[in-house]
Amino acid sequence: MALWRGSACAGFLALAVGCVFLLEPELPGSALHSLWSSLRLGPAPVSPGPLSPEGRLAAAWDALIVQPARRWRRVAVGVNACVDVVISGMKLLQALGLSPGNGRDHAVLHSKSDLEEAFVYFMGKGAAAERFFSDKETFHDIAQTASEFPGAQHYVGGNAALIGQRFAANTDLKVLLCGPIGPKLHELLDDNVFVPPESLQEVDEFHLILEYLAGEEWGPFKAPHANRFIFSHDLSNGAMNMLEVFVSSLEEFQPDLVVLSGLHMMEGQSKELQRKRLLEVVTSISDIPTGIPIHLELASMTNRELMSSIVHQQVFPAVTSLGLNEQELLFLSQSASGPHASLSSWDGIPDVGMVSDILFWILKEHGRSKSRSSDLTRIHFHTLVYHILATVDGHWANQLAAVAAGARVAGTQACATETIDASRVSLRAPQEFMTSHSESGSKIVLNPNKPVVEWHREGITFYFTPVLVCKDPIRTVGLGDAISAEGLFYSEAHPD
Repeated sequence: MALWRGSACAGFLALAVGCVFLLEPELPGSALHSLWSSLRLGPAPVSPGPLSPEGRLAAAWDALIVQPARRWRRVAVGVNACVDVVISGMKLLQALGLSPGNGRDHAVLHSKSDLEEAFVYFMGKGAAAERFFSDKETFHDIAQTASEFPGAQHYVGGNAALIGQRFAANTDLKVLLCGPIGPKLHELLDDNVFVPPESLQEVDEFHLILEYLAGEEWGPFKAPHANRFIFSHDLSNGAMNMLEVFVSSLEEFQPDLVVLSGLHMMEGQSKELQRKRLLEVVTSISDIPTGIPIHLELASMTNRELMSSIVHQQVFPAVTSLGLNEQELLFLSQSASGPHASLSSWDGIPDVGMVSDILFWILKEHGRSKSRSSDLTRIHFHTLVYHILATVDGHWANQLAAVAAGARVAGTQACATETIDASRVSLRAPQEFMTSHSESGSKIVLNPNKPVVEWHREGITFYFTPVLVCKDPIRTVGLGDAISAEGLFYSEAHPD
């Protein structure tokens, strides 16, 4: 009888502690584990997935993400498109007979050794990068080795094509895509993507995507995060050959949203051609009917003069919205003498206050105001562990849902799941941060139950949300494009 009473008592105590787990999920785990251990009931139970910080954050996002009152019907996207050949960077370097050397960045790749040095340089930082390979024959040899390597995968590539694919997943949207589209890419595109006949060409442009996993090592270099290094010898996209086709297609297609990308591909062109093409870009954009929002998706760049020209030569004022990551944001500030430009690179997770300062500066210096005839009113910033949407007040709606949707798709696409699987993601965003370093900002403490934080600064509103980072990502390529597309899909632009 005594033995039975002891077992029953233990059972009731176990049930009681279990109830505490269910009813007080925010009670510190250490307190619950201490209570369980003191009762000597065996190994402490693991908090169920839905009650973990990741599970609660995902549930809070689902409640926040609502459709805008006015939805896009027709989206036109251009002008860079290609076939991505995705392969393990380490395996390709080995297949090319390369040995570990010194990591060093190269603005342009001229040889296989340049490729090895640049790849491990960025792998050691866990940072994404994209470079132009100048030698056509050497690139062709590398591309052939990569394409035929066991396990190499072929995907839709190029920011425009990837954004178009993401929009096409919504079957009630009509999507126009303009870019250099060869037979392989055309075969890979969603049936819901319309390609003008003028965009079709006989040969595909290939981009090589060298992926690496967190913890992978090459010589003395070890990747702190999973990411990828992209390179190509892409002349069609580099010259933005399809820009005029794109703009001329808009009159018949009648879009209510335009997405432009590919300016970074001009880095392989001469300075004279870059200047000439940028002027033509601005002229082409000005031909798009007033009132149609234009989103510009930036990408990795190394040419400060080109970036400065994009900022100052009327490109920024001509677009309504920007999408960019941490590398592009800091490079933009360095190129145009913005805040924190003396910072050579981010030290780990980009500081939220510094990011906020740069976003504020872009919108204050180059965005719409009473004294400036700029169209720029929105920036969607994304980095591995958090996103920020910044908007000039009075021009956009549903941005709380938009930033949450962009962060949610980062977790689902990286893990290749339909919904967030709390057991496969981790919350790595800073638990607390300041909203500015240039002025006395507010201190924010992260709460998974209220994952979108909002603050205001001189007529600009910021929306911050953490990202649930996939522990074992299936594919890292195209995350930024999916994030921007999803954020735009849930956005509503107020008519002027």
